[in-house]
Amino acid sequence: MPVLVMKFGGTSVATLDRIRRAAKRVGVEVAKGYDVIVIVSAMSGETNKLVGYVEETSPLFDAREYDAVVSSGENVTAGLMALTLQEMDVPARSWQGWQVPVRTTSAHASARIEEIPTDNIMAKFGEGMRVAVVAGFQGISPEGRITTLGRGGSDTTAVAFAAAFDAERCDIYTDVDGVYTTDPRICEKARKLDRIAFEEMLELASLGAKVLQTRSVELAMRYKVKLRVLSSFEEMDDAAGTLVCDEEDIMESKVVAGVAHSRDEAKMTLVSVADRPGIAAAIFTPLADAGVNVDMIVQNISEDGRTDMTFSCPTNQVARAQKAMNDAKESGSINFHEILADTAVCKISVVGIGMRSHTGVAAKMFKVLAQEGINIQVITTSEIKISVLVERKYMELAVQALHDAFDLDKAG
Repeated sequence: MPVLVMKFGGTSVATLDRIRRAAKRVGVEVAKGYDVIVIVSAMSGETNKLVGYVEETSPLFDAREYDAVVSSGENVTAGLMALTLQEMDVPARSWQGWQVPVRTTSAHASARIEEIPTDNIMAKFGEGMRVAVVAGFQGISPEGRITTLGRGGSDTTAVAFAAAFDAERCDIYTDVDGVYTTDPRICEKARKLDRIAFEEMLELASLGAKVLQTRSVELAMRYKVKLRVLSSFEEMDDAAGTLVCDEEDIMESKVVAGVAHSRDEAKMTLVSVADRPGIAAAIFTPLADAGVNVDMIVQNISEDGRTDMTFSCPTNQVARAQKAMNDAKESGSINFHEILADTAVCKISVVGIGMRSHTGVAAKMFKVLAQEGINIQVITTSEIKISVLVERKYMELAVQALHDAFDLDKAG
């Protein structure tokens, strides 16, 4: 029988009633003739509670025990979902990561999936099981310890299973009914997209859109897994949600598919750095070693052998970046006058595969922001993306103005 993967996020399984509602959706797909692999998250709020227990018990915790604790939330949901399906006379059983087994690296709390053998689950399908309810977000290390994949890891689990089992599709059920042209909470004209290309979704996910985890989109793109994002709270409809698919599966796309924003950005500037070969490596190597996620980078014009180096990073990594730079200065590997941190900025991006073959997108974006009196502080571009750093107080205005300028409220 064809295999379908269905993933239910924390809000979709937050209560027993919601688990029953999700189970009914699974039952509909079983009735259509699918063998179904259901990937479940922990019930909403459960993972945060478990993380809190760990941090309160042991501030400098053993990551292996952290994984043992926080993975238990998904185990509870998987068992409850299997029981609910059994009550509906649907042959189902729950699977923890180690039972499949989901083989991962040993990087506890941020493990990566290396292999998902299909033998165990396929054997059970052969014996009459119709639904395998798998605890998401978890696996087993080469040492035989439970591992977790990091926040949002259940999305990655779902796509990895869809790839391993050559599933017809991977449906991600969440609390939104699809992928929008921008955040509907900021722009009331935001429009739900019927389809979006993998590359566009990957950029939007990495730029702040919270619908899908970046790693899950990367996996889907690599293994050509058709992803559908839809709401578990809407009526059941085969055409619902947004299909994330190959560019070739989209008849005609607009030049710009969406506008993304990231509120938690900071701009860091090293003032008066010695301008010499290797200075960029001397700055960004210690930042990388300190785990600082650097995004935009701008080097100013050199004057008298000195220059300013500006970069952006998440606001919660500012202190780490400052320490890394001050330590590097003390060790003598770099020399600068001062380090400035501006945490009142945000990143605004326009994304679209159509930008490859159309000119003038950057000019239009900059003109629109200028007309609104919004000053651009830093610019970065890629083949299908243009991002700017602006003052955070202008975030909503910038998103709305760009959404209007590129006619994203209109289809086609």
